Amino acid sequence: MSQKVEKPVLSGQRIKTRKRDEKEKYDPNGFRDALVQGLERAGGDLEAAYKFLDAAGSKLDYRRYGEVIFDVLIAGGLLLPGGSVSMDGETPKTNTCIFAASEDMETMRNFEQVFVKLMRRYKYLEKMFEEEMKKVLVYLKGFEPLQRIKLARMTALWIGNGCVPPSVLLVLVNEHLLKDNLALDFVLEVFATVKQERGVTSLVTALKKGQLEGRLLEFLPLNRRSEEVLASSFASRGLAELLRLHRAQASQEARRELTQALLDELADEKPVRDLIQELRDMAQKHSIPDHEVVAIIWQCVMSRGEWNKKEELLAEQAAKHLRNYTPLLAAFAQSAKAEIALLTKVQEYCYENMSFMRAFSKLVLMLYKTNVLSEEVILKWYRDPNSSKGKVMFLDQMKKFVEWLQSAEEESESGEDED
Repeated sequence: MSQKVEKPVLSGQRIKTRKRDEKEKYDPNGFRDALVQGLERAGGDLEAAYKFLDAAGSKLDYRRYGEVIFDVLIAGGLLLPGGSVSMDGETPKTNTCIFAASEDMETMRNFEQVFVKLMRRYKYLEKMFEEEMKKVLVYLKGFEPLQRIKLARMTALWIGNGCVPPSVLLVLVNEHLLKDNLALDFVLEVFATVKQERGVTSLVTALKKGQLEGRLLEFLPLNRRSEEVLASSFASRGLAELLRLHRAQASQEARRELTQALLDELADEKPVRDLIQELRDMAQKHSIPDHEVVAIIWQCVMSRGEWNKKEELLAEQAAKHLRNYTPLLAAFAQSAKAEIALLTKVQEYCYENMSFMRAFSKLVLMLYKTNVLSEEVILKWYRDPNSSKGKVMFLDQMKKFVEWLQSAEEESESGEDED
């Protein structure tokens, strides 16, 4: 019995084959035709459509034509710039696609599974899909209104399951998409669908992950970009939670801005009276309350100090440094709430900076003598400190001073009674 002799494969032949493959003409139309024919044979059955896609990956070049796969599954055919579908070729379009499907969520979820399973099977398609979505969203204006709704609902499902990052929505911040509320309507549909499908916690998490919470205003048309329009638009879709998140982020940003502005002004040694007016204007503009401003002032002023390493000299040095800024602190410590906030900040600072632990009472006394802190607030703090940091030690430091305040108060009251 003669043995079958295998022909040796020369390395040169391999190289030739590889070069021939590389020179193979790029033919997205031919790939689309093969895909459309297979999907049409499935007759609208998404399970059969997925089986075809799963098997076709071994015959068709998914790595090279990944974008075409997603064009076909979303729009039914090859997408042209602007959003229309190319009608060139033998079989240019299939109805087994998102744009031809019903917009109800059950149908959308069934399509979601096709995408999830396909990308799980061919992992390299994941990155391609993110790029595809950036392209498709730019074409939004070219789609029909109902197609936009379907795409928004699918985008919500893809964001929810991790197929695309939430930050992909930022491609909508584009002048031609902002006009006529296209971008705004789209993101509202996405957000409302994520909330409906996965709950408000997932929605908030998605926004934070995409760093969108501070950028919601950017989805509004330029001529209507205001907090009022944002509030009414989001409230109309039941998205009040996102408004709260947006305001918190905007507020945090404003505090950072005010902090940096104050640090810059302190470095330039600007007169305190000018600082007061500038801070007042910034605080009013961004609705930052005095009790928060006074805490920021303390933090910035103390960051400017260069402290002596000897504890016995530190308290006097810190008091002297602070004395320059007492008019600034006093300007924003006009309410009991602001005074308590300042006193709590002093307490926490002295606790967190160990060398200041023994300086606490001296700093409070200086702030009392310069009319920044009132005796009522000091006594209130002594009875019930807001913070537990260093509480026992600081209460002990303040004991004699508080006793003196209480006796002075009693003398004052008895004097009034005699009158």
